[in-house]
Amino acid sequence: MTGIRRAVVWGLAALVWAPALALGQAAGPSVPDLTVEQMEAFLLTAEIQSMRRIGEGTTGAQIATLSDGQLTHDAQVQAIDESRASIELGGRLVLNFVDSYRYNVAAYRLARFLGIENVPVSVVRRVQRDPAAVTWWLDDVAMRERDRLEQRAGGEASAFLSQQLQRMYVFDALIWNWDRNRGNMLWSSDWTLWMIDHTRAFRFDEELRTPQELQRVERSLLEALRGLTADAVAGAVGDTLTEREIAALLVRRDLIVAHYDARITERGEAAVLYDLTPP
Repeated sequence: MTGIRRAVVWGLAALVWAPALALGQAAGPSVPDLTVEQMEAFLLTAEIQSMRRIGEGTTGAQIATLSDGQLTHDAQVQAIDESRASIELGGRLVLNFVDSYRYNVAAYRLARFLGIENVPVSVVRRVQRDPAAVTWWLDDVAMRERDRLEQRAGGEASAFLSQQLQRMYVFDALIWNWDRNRGNMLWSSDWTLWMIDHTRAFRFDEELRTPQELQRVERSLLEALRGLTADAVAGAVGDTLTEREIAALLVRRDLIVAHYDARITERGEAAVLYDLTPP
């Protein structure tokens, strides 16, 4: 998915931090199809015309309206860059806690490098003097995962949905995203699953957090994982990840590949590998 079909006034951040905003509000003016490179350039250079806070979220996310004189479009801005030796979250102690804007950009760049196209375009840009992740405001969002489950929607595309969920499990295992929830999984009208909000990913853990979720894997994604090297990851993500974060990621990559190789040996390729098949 390389282009933008239409601009709407609700998107990724509104769905996560301001659930009271209604889905399906009137669409804004249509925009031309843009490549990811064009979206990156727009996010980096377009003038910020206005900004406003999003709900009561803990990351201080804001909505920015940008314009380059021809195109006007919204973006999510996150400048959070917090680290603590330890913090208590959800009743448990979390060590080496990091919540950083740079992980949103790293997730986007790594996903694209692996051939995953459903992480929103995100760039590093200074906003009000602070470096921030400026992320394309998603278009054509129909519902969150929690809404899909409540409505029991998507049955007509169940195989495609399942394949994308499996892809998400692999990606989250790779980047050790422990903050995935039903509010940051967004479905577009064509049943594309958009993965958003990665500011708490890329931990130092050298284990698979939820190996039981790793049942099947997209054939092309497994091959891309096999080819990852430290230099390749560093080239893809730039300075959004540290050497230690990349090293831990590659340890998890080894575990993921070994996990699926074992499943293929046990069950056969047909039971484990698949090619993404949109409805």
